[in-house]
Amino acid sequence: MAGPPPSPIWTSHGRVEGHLALHYSPAGAFSPDSTTLAVVSDEKIVLMNLAAGDVGKVLKVHLKGITDLNLHSASYISPTRLFILANGIIEEKNGKGGGATPTLGFQWVVDQDALYDKVDTIGTGTGYGPPTYFPRLGYVGLYKDSFFTLWNVNSGRAMGVKIPDLTRRPNLYAFSPDGHFLLLAQIEGSDNADPVVVLLKERKFADVLAGHQGTVLGLSFSPDSHLVATACEDGKIRIWREGEWKLLQVLSGHVGPVHWADFSPDGKWLASAGEDKTVRVWNVETGQLVQTLSESKEPVLTVAFSPNGNYIAASTEGTTLMWQRAQ
Repeated sequence: MAGPPPSPIWTSHGRVEGHLALHYSPAGAFSPDSTTLAVVSDEKIVLMNLAAGDVGKVLKVHLKGITDLNLHSASYISPTRLFILANGIIEEKNGKGGGATPTLGFQWVVDQDALYDKVDTIGTGTGYGPPTYFPRLGYVGLYKDSFFTLWNVNSGRAMGVKIPDLTRRPNLYAFSPDGHFLLLAQIEGSDNADPVVVLLKERKFADVLAGHQGTVLGLSFSPDSHLVATACEDGKIRIWREGEWKLLQVLSGHVGPVHWADFSPDGKWLASAGEDKTVRVWNVETGQLVQTLSESKEPVLTVAFSPNGNYIAASTEGTTLMWQRAQ
């Protein structure tokens, strides 16, 4: 009788100066075919050749009339284009300074190293929370006064979702890929750390993911929307089943806060990023720790699987690390 298949073993596959998205999902940094990883480094985007584990190309991002460009993230929206979130300083004209820009969203053509179409401003005016990009959905989310605006980065069209029960800003939220649920956490003024579940078709609170002993720092749906992982300040990752919101696993092993977690494309594995400078890979079904990746010298803030599941990328404030799955 054959035994269980061997667990995947991840081997270090290089590092580069720069970061992935630090405050929301970094999954979009991978190209759709899993050959390239886009890493933000100052005003440049370093494209890593994943097969070789080295730099393939460097994009020099620049916008007319904008100086001191600060890139927040670079996410593939097609094999040839990146969606970039950034801000900067408006160039002075006739001795008059324009001040800081709002968040800017624009597309960049990889082959031509040039702007595609136009630059959009995101969340102008007062009262908006920071924009959040959801690469697997292709939307930027903005919150203001019980209202979520979702902006499609390809079509430029926007739609709104009003949640009347939500009267204070959530600093962390995630939409399920199937469009059925919205999770809310870090709600300002609340003394409850547990995320709230919103049933989107009714625009109402439906449940609470109870039991967290600290601030929830990351919310991640599996690609099929069936599972949710919450990464918590209490050092644990919790896995929940969508719909009935049953707690399936509590993953313990990190020393200190866990900043992010990401499911593999097939939903069988989970990678987590911790304050303890480690990335840990878990078996989702059993809750067992498969491997601890300890190459980082700083707290790890984000982590993501490649679309084909063969690579893991994680980043600190200033360094991105990569691992390859042994064949």
